Amino acid sequence: MSTSTTSNSFTDPRGKSSNRATDSASGQYLTLRLGSEEYAIDILQVQEIRSYEEPISMVNSPSFIKGVINLRGVIVPIVDLRMKLNISQVEYNDFTVVIILNVHGSVIGAVVDSVSDVVTLDSRIIRPAPQFESSIDARFIVGLANLENRMLIVMNMESLLSNAELGMVSTYA
Repeated sequence: MSTSTTSNSFTDPRGKSSNRATDSASGQYLTLRLGSEEYAIDILQVQEIRSYEEPISMVNSPSFIKGVINLRGVIVPIVDLRMKLNISQVEYNDFTVVIILNVHGSVIGAVVDSVSDVVTLDSRIIRPAPQFESSIDARFIVGLANLENRMLIVMNMESLLSNAELGMVSTYA
């Protein structure tokens, strides 16, 4: 794997100036598939990976929240990331998994088509995503990483699965 050593300064979606070479974006990422695209999420947020099991439906929840499961005494909301990101619906199959994440101190399950592997990404190869009209909100994307023959969309799971984004009331008020 070859990486560029040029610094990449830009203004992130929150309006803050950023220098990718000094950001904490370097590290290990779990790669996953949603539809035809490959994504990467920070491995430090991953608690476990489970096979998909039908969750218990919750009344009046947003359509992308499939329901909840009881994970060793913890009630975990299950979010279908395809639906959350407006990606075309794909049928659940043997490869469909739930990634249990710890985001902002909350445990949340994310349904994905499949997981691939764990990769190490240097912050210098994570480039800002081009700003254009897209079904995926720019706040949810850290950037794009070209790794060998793969283009990975590096996701910001803290923004994507925040209580406000999920329509959940914070219990820390």
